[in-house]
This record gives sequence, structure tokens and C-alpha cells, in this order.
Amino acid sequence: MALPGSDLDGLSRTALYLRRHGAKRKGARGLPSLWMFTDPDRIVDVVAAAHQLPRGAGIVYRGFGRPGAVGEALALSRLARRRGLLLLIGQDAALAARVGAHGVHLPERDIRRLPRLRAQWPRWILTAAAHSPAAIARGSRAAADAVFLSAIFPSRSPSAGRPLGVIRLAAMVRLAKLPVLALGGVGPKTAARLKGTGVAGFAAVEAIGRSRPQARRVRT
Repeated sequence: MALPGSDLDGLSRTALYLRRHGAKRKGARGLPSLWMFTDPDRIVDVVAAAHQLPRGAGIVYRGFGRPGAVGEALALSRLARRRGLLLLIGQDAALAARVGAHGVHLPERDIRRLPRLRAQWPRWILTAAAHSPAAIARGSRAAADAVFLSAIFPSRSPSAGRPLGVIRLAAMVRLAKLPVLALGGVGPKTAARLKGTGVAGFAAVEAIGRSRPQARRVRT
């Protein structure tokens, strides 16, 4: 159980609030409201970090073609089955099938792949990255289960652009026809600002990777 006041405890509480009050959850297929995105440069031990997640949380594993990606993905898959987590593999459908993941997360440039993946793997959860209203609309037309919109706050990610901020985020969520999850710079000091935006949840990277206590078992 996460210690009261810890980073992950605070994130879990905010995720629970968004699950109960967030808009645009229709069609979300019970997606988690709390996610961890892995990053080999910012989370050294992804399996240890995943152990801290509360039951019902989600993981997007991004192996980036590294030699150890298969082993890490297999370990995460076993952990997900044991602890009730949802595992998506970033971009690599072959790896997702190999390790028995729950689906795939695609970069914005690959949204066009969604219909083909849906036809091939109808039970998979399929999400996509988005950085604009146009990309959100493309994800909706391609039948994505949700999009991760970024970057919401300033982020150290090399791919992060100018942050959207909560006002623009809320405006995009109102127009969206599918669940929108926030990504980019989400941490203990910024997550609470997502309340009232209508997002269905959020993803964090470093805020989870640097947490130490084991997370409490609360469905998110």
C-alpha cells in the first residue's frame, strides 16, 4: 500500500477522481484511468516500477527495439496477469502477440494502422498518441479505444512539444468522440489540475518510476 502523501498515492487518488467524474468514457471498454508509460532513459527498472502500480492500472511498454525488450515485455505480461494490470505494447504488434499483451499503443503517425490491427486482433485494446484536435478525430474515425493527448504540461521527454495546458486540453476533450487521456509532464504537482477537464485519466513516466512504496490496491 502506498504511503499517504507519497507521489503514487496522490496520483492514484486523482486517477480515482477522474474515473468517477471524467467525461467521454463511453466506449472506453473499462480502460484504466492511471497509466505508466515506460522510458528506458527515465525509468531504469520498468518491472520494479510496475510492481508499485495499483491493481487495475495500465502500462504502455515502449521497448524501442532494445535487445532486452522481449524479456522485459514477458516479465511485464506475467506481472499484469498476476496483479490485474492492463499491458499495451508500444507500436510493436508482433511483440504484443508474442508476450500475450492486451493490445497495442501506436504513435500518431501510425493511426492509419488501427483498422488493420482491429481486424486482425478484435479483442485487443488499441490506443494512439495525439497532439492536436485533428489527430484526435483521426483516432476516432479509426476506432481507437482512446487517445493519449500530449504534451499537457512541460515535459523532459525528447518528443514533447509546446505544452497545451489545461484550458486547451478541456476544449479538445469537449470536442472528442472518444476517451482522451492526458500525457506529458503529469506528476504529483500537476495531476490535480486535470480535474474538471473531462479527461478519462492520465499517464505518467518519471512520477511513477521514482516512487518507492508499493501502491495500494485500488482499481483505477
